[in-house]
Amino acid sequence: MRAALGVLGSLGRPDAPLGALTTYRVGGPAAVAVTARSRADLLRVAEAVGVSGLPLLVVGRGSNLLVADAGFGGIAVSLHPDGFGELAVGELSGAPVVRAGGALALPALARRSVEAGLRGLEWAVGVPGSVGGGVRMNAGGHGSDMAAAVVSATVVDLDGEQAGRSRRLPSEDLGLGYRRSSVAPGQVVVAAELAVVPGDPEEGRETIRGIVRWRREHQPGGQNAGSVFTNPPPQEGRRGPSAGQLVEEAGLKGLRLGSASVSPKHANFVQADPGGSADDVYRLVRAVQYGVADRLGVELRTEVRLVGFQLSISSGGSW
Repeated sequence: MRAALGVLGSLGRPDAPLGALTTYRVGGPAAVAVTARSRADLLRVAEAVGVSGLPLLVVGRGSNLLVADAGFGGIAVSLHPDGFGELAVGELSGAPVVRAGGALALPALARRSVEAGLRGLEWAVGVPGSVGGGVRMNAGGHGSDMAAAVVSATVVDLDGEQAGRSRRLPSEDLGLGYRRSSVAPGQVVVAAELAVVPGDPEEGRETIRGIVRWRREHQPGGQNAGSVFTNPPPQEGRRGPSAGQLVEEAGLKGLRLGSASVSPKHANFVQADPGGSADDVYRLVRAVQYGVADRLGVELRTEVRLVGFQLSISSGGSW
């Protein structure tokens, strides 16, 4: 860690809160945390990773992340809106596009594009993440996702042989699929170009109001990271029960372990109590996976990124 801090200087914050900055608001610190405001800051992060050999964690807005109570023993880097939160409207091959920074919040992207007289990104108001994180996990909801909008993304490599390299990748090179992409753990998405269409702002506002109403009616508030599990893939071309329906069918809705519980409002949400334990949340996620597999024969895969746990469940992987 000393080698990393020697490179980072005042940019690096040792033993910095990390779990408390996620939407779960539980979990431990990062050994070193960096909030980058420029490409130059990212180059220093890449150098620090190279000289220290510490693991790297790219953090968005913490809306899809659970950090163990023991914390993360590496360098956690996030983008500051002052340097990476821009939004501009332009054209590409005669069609309108929104150029958004990786730190821009997805709800802000939705609202600001509507106010600019553009449609197609209203769904993003219901996703509490960032543009960069949204590209990396192909965030989506309400009938659409990033894959339907992304024209290109600019990615900076922070580790490996190409550390420090910046590339603009067209959508076909991003490997966008259901809650996944080819963006590697050692890469950070600093900007994206998103396709939109002209539209009436008031119609867009009404769409956004409808999405917000639906979420309030059907999803819990409090300390959670949204959907914990991805929906199982369709079988023989037909979509089966959602992950939440499977958890409920297995009789696990409302299950509690310590300071964590499966939401009684939506079974694909795992809630953390105020002042609770990230390890309790993890244990409950594991218990739900085992329960659904044992009772229904279905292996649920996690959508939430799980960091710092000894028996880690890979995001997008089976247990």
